[in-house]
Amino acid sequence: MIRTSLLLALAASVVGTQAFAWDGTNTTTGTSVEIERGQLVRSGRTIEVYDSDQGYKEYDVDSIRRYGRTVEIEATDTATGESTTLEMDDE
Repeated sequence: MIRTSLLLALAASVVGTQAFAWDGTNTTTGTSVEIERGQLVRSGRTIEVYDSDQGYKEYDVDSIRRYGRTVEIEATDTATGESTTLEMDDE
């Protein structure tokens, strides 16, 4: 009985954490952005980002740097070729 309860609690916590997004700001445009959990954000990878003004967009990750409580992602818009900075909350 206790083992079943612990397994259910563990499963609920794993499912609950996967539903959250990584919130931040596109510093070039000033819009809010979200990166859904489960995406591997690494230099050289392409990520999908939800932009509050433009909807879903794809970016090629150029570099990643941590500054205190934020993570700065330098990226290139795959559709336009424009460079941008995504400043993500490091929570």
